[in-house]
Amino acid sequence: MAASPVQVTGTVLTTRRVDAYHALTVVAPGVADRTRPGHFVGVAVGGPSTSMLTRRAFAIHDVKPDYGGTVELVFTVRGPGTAWLADLRARDTLDLVGPLGRPFPLPRDPCTCVLVGGEYGSASLFALGDALQQRGCRIDFVLGAPSADRVFGALRARRMGETTTLTTEDGSLGMRGKVTDVLAGVIADARADVVYACGPMAMLQGVTAVGVEFDIPVQVAVEESMACGIGVCMTCVLPVIGDDGVTRMVRACTDGPVFRGERVRFEDVGTIPFDALGAPGGRHA
Repeated sequence: MAASPVQVTGTVLTTRRVDAYHALTVVAPGVADRTRPGHFVGVAVGGPSTSMLTRRAFAIHDVKPDYGGTVELVFTVRGPGTAWLADLRARDTLDLVGPLGRPFPLPRDPCTCVLVGGEYGSASLFALGDALQQRGCRIDFVLGAPSADRVFGALRARRMGETTTLTTEDGSLGMRGKVTDVLAGVIADARADVVYACGPMAMLQGVTAVGVEFDIPVQVAVEESMACGIGVCMTCVLPVIGDDGVTRMVRACTDGPVFRGERVRFEDVGTIPFDALGAPGGRHA
């Protein structure tokens, strides 16, 4: 059963730089104890008098019981909202709502899992790795980014994973190339049963294609722009094929962010396919 989200005013405990990224640890009781791997939070940015009205969605990297419950967020500065977050310091306050979304489904029985992360998308994979290992699963990591400073969590992955394969497009860390260049080999060597992935949409599309070749399920946490995080504004819709074979425009924030990769019509993201339920001139209920 999904946990009910709560709104809290959290206190910033620590801020730190992690290579190209910022990590923010916030005391947020109520959010922390409800969080499962794959959940995210909606964060109000800009302060009380800001013109930035919409919340920003951030995957939860880590949850700890310290101080009644803390959550850690990892992000890169992309605009005024994240720039404001990056300037926060210890003891500043932050308004956040969470946990939001549908978390990663966990296997009932021990199995072999490959965890694939692109850039800071890999931040949400470590809590998942802990949960999988608690169920007796083997985990192997594949992490990639354009350059070494944008690969997140390489050391932690090496400590946790049976194997860890790193890729960078410029060859500055690990193997030169993309995660999709090495994924087939990792799946074959590990005899993987399932793939979990989080990162840019193009990467998720490629990872899904590899999983389909091996006929194993791929669970992807999509990165879509979300304004409200609670399913009201409809900015994060994407076309997903349902159990009945019908494509529907679903909300990444409430129906996801985790989906079966082969059900997501990646090539049609950003559009309303003509055959989607309710599409103009298309299929109707």
